[in-house]
Order: sequence, then C-alpha cells, then structure tokens
Amino acid sequence: MKADLAPRRVSVDENPDFYDVLRPLASTYASLGSVERIAVVGNQPLEESVTRAAIIDSADLVFRVNGFRLDEPDGAPAVGTKTDIVVFNRGVRPTPWFFSEYSERLYLLIEPGRMQWEWEVYPHFWPRDLGFITVPNRDVIIPLAREIGLDPERDGEWATTGTTMMWIAAHLFPTATLDVAGLSFVDHPEQTSWEHAYGDACLVGPEHRIANEGRLARQWIDSGRIRFHR
Repeated sequence: MKADLAPRRVSVDENPDFYDVLRPLASTYASLGSVERIAVVGNQPLEESVTRAAIIDSADLVFRVNGFRLDEPDGAPAVGTKTDIVVFNRGVRPTPWFFSEYSERLYLLIEPGRMQWEWEVYPHFWPRDLGFITVPNRDVIIPLAREIGLDPERDGEWATTGTTMMWIAAHLFPTATLDVAGLSFVDHPEQTSWEHAYGDACLVGPEHRIANEGRLARQWIDSGRIRFHR
C-alpha cells in the first residue's frame, strides 16, 4: 500500500456513504495526492495512439478493469502503462499485467452475482499478501442498474464491470475530469460478443444489456461529463 490509514470506527446506525468512506483511501493512490483528472480504461482492442496513451498515463488516477493489458516497453503505445485502481469480478481471467506491481494498486471487487447465485469463494489465484475492497451492491450495483433501466434483484440483470468502473470513478470523484477509452459498447451497442485487447473473445453475458449502457455513456459524453477517446 502507498499509505497506512488509521481504521475508522463506524456505528452500524450511521450507514455511511460508500464513496465517502472509500475516497480517502483511493486518493492515496493518486500521483500527486490530488485527483483532478481520471483515466478510465476498458479492454476493447485499440489502435496505436501516442496521444491516447499519454492522456491515460498523465492522469492523476488510472482505473482499469478485469483482464486488462498494458503497453509493452518495446511496443506501440495505445493504452499506456499506469494502473492505480483495478475493478474486477470473481470471473476475471488474469492477464500477465493483472498482478504486476499489485502492492502499488487498489483492487475493488464487484460481486453482483451474490444477489442471485454466486458463492462467496475467493479466487484461488489471489496472492496471499494482497487484500481488496468489496464494492457493496446496495451502494453501487443497484443504483447503477436502476439508472440504466435494470432490476438486478428481480431479474438478475446488471451492468458490465466496465460501466461499473466508470460509474465508480465518476461518483468517487464527482468534480474530476474523466477521460474514458476502451469501452466498445459506446459505438457497438448491438454486439453479442466481446473482443479483448488480450485473450480470446467471449459472449456478452446474458445478465447484461449493453445497449442500455451505451445510452448512458453517450449521455455522459454529450453532456461533457466524460471525454471519450477512440
């Protein structure tokens, strides 16, 4: 960890806001301690771009998702190398970059499947000396799902980890500028399978409605809440 924070005792009656509790910890991973600009990077394959890679790596905080990839030292720049916060789910397929320098990152586990069928089984590949923060469904997954017209408790439908990552970043630092890249559903909401920057393609899970997520992302783009980089 980059900083040791004294434990905060919270009464069960306080019902603290998740973002208020997490924000001081997340801020310790920022380059200069302040968070004015965030990069949020999905796993869509992207063409070479020196400009995009520089925008990502110069952000105060960089969020990445699930089985992400990073630029290689001898490869063409596309998505940069900086990684501060990793948002993942229990079904993650780790890439060669997922655990690299893990002691310098914050890992956030989302588990919407716990509302339906998923067991609380920690991944067997998890390093023994690395912890993670569990993202509460009540504070994140359910409000996001309702925003895009889904009911995860009733229907077992929820947002993808990529959209959840963007939602967390936007609500964790509401005044920060968000530079977003690598979310394919923005331009291709009709797709039924995912192409990944690393690893094989896979089907879009039946629990997702990515057209709904695409509409939310485009609303945020049109309103200026996020800057989307193709």
